[in-house]
Amino acid sequence: MKYAQGLQRLLVLVLVAGLGACATLDAGRAPELDKSARWVLLPAVNNTETVQAAARLEAITASLLRSQGVKELLLYPATAADDLLGPADRRAQEAALAWARSQNARYAVIGSVQEWRYKTGLDGEPAAGVALTIIDVGSGQVLWTGTGARTGWSREAVAAVAQKLIASLVHDALGNAK
Repeated sequence: MKYAQGLQRLLVLVLVAGLGACATLDAGRAPELDKSARWVLLPAVNNTETVQAAARLEAITASLLRSQGVKELLLYPATAADDLLGPADRRAQEAALAWARSQNARYAVIGSVQEWRYKTGLDGEPAAGVALTIIDVGSGQVLWTGTGARTGWSREAVAAVAQKLIASLVHDALGNAK
């Protein structure tokens, strides 16, 4: 009996420790957003050494926004320079925001990637760290922002870990959307 109780406590402790160490998520309170409004997804900033990490963030975010009910989502037109490294800095995002205004968009989603890799070591766990921000295009006011980091088990793909993280952020952002 004592052995079974001890084993049960150990299992609960391992599960709690494992889940707590896997992800960190900080997000603002979800505003009332209109899913039927015109949205734009602007270029993400790649703060990593991983080629095309920003493009991967954009692709996953676009898919998740649409799956959560955003009906009209425009993507900022890519340039040849974006193909390998992504936009170089915030100036590119400012130009993209001006483009969003010209498209009569109501909301813009901007992202950045802080980590997108497999950690070194015996297990080589996948790790992703991203931030997303929703902006009122007309006023330039930040309506919502969230950031998070997540690691996975050694047999998971970085994309799978990132998708779970981005899904959590998008779900939080659209929590009060209609």
